[in-house]
Amino acid sequence: MAGARLKHYGWGREGEGMSAGERRFVLDRYHAKFGTDEFDTIAVPRLEDLSLRKPRVLPPASLVSLCTTEHYDRAAHTYGKSYPDYVRAMLGDYECAPDVVAYPRNEAEISAVMDWAGSVGASLTPFGGGSSVCGGVEPRIDGIKHKAAVTLDLRNLSKVIEADPVSRAASIEAGTYGPSLEDQLKPHGLTLRHFPQSFEYSTLGGWIATRSGGHFASLYTHIDDFVESVRVVTPAGVLETRRLPGSGAGPSPDRMFIGSEGIFGVISRAWMRLQPRPKFRAGASVRFPSFFDAARAVRAVAQAGLYPSNCRILDPQEAYNTGAADGSVAVMVLAFESGDHPLDAWMARALECCTDHGGTTGPGKASDAHLEGAAGIWRNAFIRMPYAREFLTPAGLINDTFETAITWDRFESFHDKVKAATERAILEATGVKGEVTCRFTHVYPDGPAPYFTFHALGRHGALLEQWQAIKNAASDALISAGGTITHHHAVGRDHRPWYDRQQPELFVAALRAAKRELDPQGMLNPGVLIDP
Repeated sequence: MAGARLKHYGWGREGEGMSAGERRFVLDRYHAKFGTDEFDTIAVPRLEDLSLRKPRVLPPASLVSLCTTEHYDRAAHTYGKSYPDYVRAMLGDYECAPDVVAYPRNEAEISAVMDWAGSVGASLTPFGGGSSVCGGVEPRIDGIKHKAAVTLDLRNLSKVIEADPVSRAASIEAGTYGPSLEDQLKPHGLTLRHFPQSFEYSTLGGWIATRSGGHFASLYTHIDDFVESVRVVTPAGVLETRRLPGSGAGPSPDRMFIGSEGIFGVISRAWMRLQPRPKFRAGASVRFPSFFDAARAVRAVAQAGLYPSNCRILDPQEAYNTGAADGSVAVMVLAFESGDHPLDAWMARALECCTDHGGTTGPGKASDAHLEGAAGIWRNAFIRMPYAREFLTPAGLINDTFETAITWDRFESFHDKVKAATERAILEATGVKGEVTCRFTHVYPDGPAPYFTFHALGRHGALLEQWQAIKNAASDALISAGGTITHHHAVGRDHRPWYDRQQPELFVAALRAAKRELDPQGMLNPGVLIDP
């Protein structure tokens, strides 16, 4: 990470944020939404004003060079980026701050920190970029089994170790942040091309541990699709899976760690499948009379086997909120890319599918339409929106998202049930009518990944309770209607109650058995996915 350090509160680095014009645009939308000229805004404590508990443990002399108990480091590793994280940080509640933050430089130092943490009865929380939106990086102790909390930040493991241009793959250390990863691959003419919204402030290891969803709306939707092999440091030893293009030799050991959220071990490096950098692009913005018309067009495109890199749709209100349209139409952001061949035929067929369902295209050249018009506006809003929460939360606004996946045959009724349940919960929790919007992030031949955003006018002193009531209702609706509690945000602690309902009990028992074998003391990220 070059330049300024990451903020202890808010998105990105210190000194970064939305411009005055961007802030005005966002706040104007909320003023209009809730019919008010002013919000009850409170001040966020400065770093120097935060009160942190005295560390309950101190590192031994052998680890002093890679460990710290400094005020900033402990505060910056207390929370991720979920709505409850922002509220508690805004209120100055840093009770769960780690006692020690370790910055290992290699696997031997990861193991040394693990051994020490185990010897002093501390929990150990792996930490990539800290961009979790579901309570996945907060240090936790149970007060009985664990007496202290240590956070393990992998930012010093940040190199592309080896590139294999013949097989189009590279061995990459897990603490490598997105921009650095791409910069190091560029001289080889290759790219991982995995761009989650958190790309700039998240790491390869974090993507793998949380089954991150990335740039591609179809085909290569998750980081899973790019993992060739992984190397993991566990309390029981170091494990490395065999590097292969594919294997039918029993259950995949890679899959045990992809999505494991740090409960089995610390991913130290991985061989990743790469692609040539794109040379050909085709894109369009398509407007539809309704969201369901747009969804039917997406289904046609997905089932035609065209595999667009982008095929996201925004409902009319979502399009309006981001400035991509005026609120009267749904919008599809459609794009293809290739490092090998022109894409005119693919785009032409996709647009035929859209026309069949009432879609009309706007102006713009196909080669750069992904950067122009509604598509460009939405893309910029998508990248910049995380900065808004640091001023929306102190204004008492509850702005959050949740995502899921469902098969096409159930989508329309599922959408209506989830949206209605969430709107009802907002009104009951806050006494004020809120808003729920929907878009697609990823699509498959058998169903979409709907992504909902909700907006509510909260009340200081009750924000956490109000948010939880809305979250409970939305999550109950997702599970009851047959969806998944998360498509790519991970489980963490915020989604645990519904993950427990979603997973077969025998499967969870098998996870617990694996946990006992790899992490006998139950020290790694306690409370995430399972209870040991």
